Amino acid sequence: MFRLSNLIDSVTAGKPERSLDGSIAIWNFTNRCNLACRHCYSYADPNSEDFLSTEFILGAIPELLKAGVRFVIFSGGEPLIRKDIFTIADAMRRAGIITYLSTNGLYVSEKNVDRIIETFNYIGISIDGIEEVHDAFRGLEGAYRRSLDAIALIQQHGGNAGIRFTLTKETQGSFYEIFDLAERIGVDKIYISHLVYSGRGLENLKIDITPEERRTYVEFIIDKAFQYHDEGRKIDIVTGNMEMDAILFLEKFAERYPELGGEMARRLRNWGGNSAGRKLVNIDWKGNVKPDPFFPYIIGNMTERPFSEIWLDQENELLTRLREHSRKLSGKCADCGVIDICNGGSRSRAWAIHGDLWAEDPSCYLSMAEITGMED
Repeated sequence: MFRLSNLIDSVTAGKPERSLDGSIAIWNFTNRCNLACRHCYSYADPNSEDFLSTEFILGAIPELLKAGVRFVIFSGGEPLIRKDIFTIADAMRRAGIITYLSTNGLYVSEKNVDRIIETFNYIGISIDGIEEVHDAFRGLEGAYRRSLDAIALIQQHGGNAGIRFTLTKETQGSFYEIFDLAERIGVDKIYISHLVYSGRGLENLKIDITPEERRTYVEFIIDKAFQYHDEGRKIDIVTGNMEMDAILFLEKFAERYPELGGEMARRLRNWGGNSAGRKLVNIDWKGNVKPDPFFPYIIGNMTERPFSEIWLDQENELLTRLREHSRKLSGKCADCGVIDICNGGSRSRAWAIHGDLWAEDPSCYLSMAEITGMED
């Protein structure tokens, strides 16, 4: 995740940089879901059964801590389908793990809203366009209204929820309206996710936008982050799955704040770009461990081997190479002068298009002149 707003606010105010003490785990606790989203990477199915028991998951918490996991994003499928989800989250919080919830919002109700707010440090609700677009993309008529109702209910009970938006050909017509919506209903975060080719996202590769279109949207996102900063508006803008955004952001930041450009570049290099296999790990509903949710390879299974042994395995060649910084990649990445900022982007997209984990990310929208001639 690339936190534009936090970086602008902290660097311009001279605040200490935000660092991640440990790793983030995205855990797909269930493969059950009440929707059939076009971009779903987990092939979620309403008729599937939960594989990992409550007891097994609770027993794995010490393993997470031993491996340095400090954040767990509760995902799925739809995580609120699991009746034990609060039991799991409460146990993680008692162990000192920060819990985030990624949900479609359809299971948020008067009965559980207070528990959701108390249990999760952050709640992200997926909104992928205006009503017709969202409902078509999510595969259920009425889903848009119900997701907005969930946000309103959370706000009425004293919490807040961010909007998660996936940028594709099918949703791009609503891109600008998502920002209008966020401002109108008063959410505190907009998370723009770029499409990664995995699961249904791989089947629907044709729905991805072009690099030229992507750049136009990213420039708007960056400009919005600066606008919110200038206006003092407390809406946090974050992008995901496109670490090259940081390089374009740095270019624009240095133009506005030339005296702070070097400090921003330093922080971006410390952030380190794509963190799959480094500070980001995925656990799927069967206990399979992968470097990120979209990754084409499984590095182990928690039902067969303790998580800490899988994640801390120094003899795993794939993890060793993923943890190199900067990664040694081919294509335009081989000559990139700022690869230490983006770290080459998504290895899953590289695999999907080139059949090579160590090829360039095909979604990179930066020109060769930018990546070879950019200076702090």
